[in-house]
Amino acid sequence: MAFGFVVEKFALFMKQMLYVLGKSTIGEVLPPSHGYSAILGIFLVGLGALMGLLAYIRYKKVEKQIDEDTWQPSSILDVLLILSVLAIGIFLVVYLIYSI
Repeated sequence: MAFGFVVEKFALFMKQMLYVLGKSTIGEVLPPSHGYSAILGIFLVGLGALMGLLAYIRYKKVEKQIDEDTWQPSSILDVLLILSVLAIGIFLVVYLIYSI
């Protein structure tokens, strides 16, 4: 969630820098860019909240299993977390390559 917040605020910072640099070098205001940083930031915040909810559900399930002495390991949440971090990492690398 924190990473999503940083990405979204970085988009705002970049828009302000474009305005300042565009106005000081050309004398006119540049049109706003249609970057995906804000959308990605909002998505990351939502994904973080969803992972927090799923972690809480998993915690309560494991707590109940431990109390009943029937604990079974499950890696579904681990796989979801790894896949989401991998997908976001690939997307950010591609986004940064094409934004240069």
